[in-house]
Amino acid sequence: MLWLKEEKLDEVREASKFQKLEKFVRLSGNIYPDLIKVFLTNMWYGEDTIYSLVKGVDMCINDEVWLAVVGLHNAEIPVGRSHAVGLEGFNKPEFIKSCLRNQNIESRSYSVGGLAVTPRILAFIVIWLLTPRVFNHAVLTEEDLLLLYCMLGRIKVNWVSVIKEHIIKITRKVEFKIPYVVLLSHFIEYFEIDTDREVVEVVKA
Repeated sequence: MLWLKEEKLDEVREASKFQKLEKFVRLSGNIYPDLIKVFLTNMWYGEDTIYSLVKGVDMCINDEVWLAVVGLHNAEIPVGRSHAVGLEGFNKPEFIKSCLRNQNIESRSYSVGGLAVTPRILAFIVIWLLTPRVFNHAVLTEEDLLLLYCMLGRIKVNWVSVIKEHIIKITRKVEFKIPYVVLLSHFIEYFEIDTDREVVEVVKA
């Protein structure tokens, strides 16, 4: 998040800090493409927890693991299309207008391009890092808007719930681009799975 400080984007930095996302957005290091595929192939979900089996190691991604790897608690408001409890004050047309660069114009689209600097960068973080998708990055979905509303309004989000739901939703599709490769690689390292002789790529912060 150093570049945010250098560019004097304090509002973005403070919003990320309030949501306790600094560690997540700065994740870097080795990624293990083949082991990630094994993790996702063997993954199952139960009792609000992701499980998998990689190289004979049982992986239980519980609250302790989330906290250790990315510093996130499984608490606060779960936000998504099926979860909006506590967000009764959210009004989509009014909110999107408040985020526009030019608030004197009427806009019926939910395009990222028309947003002011702070909401636009936070939208980028939501779309590309927190809930990544393969296409249509220029248009905000309802879930994007709800998450952006929370980030700008200093409403704490249960990011563990959001990310878990997104992993499961993405991998249920017939064709998908593997999300969270750095995060999943950190899970693999947390469980001390043997990575010798594995294909390794490096992601720098």
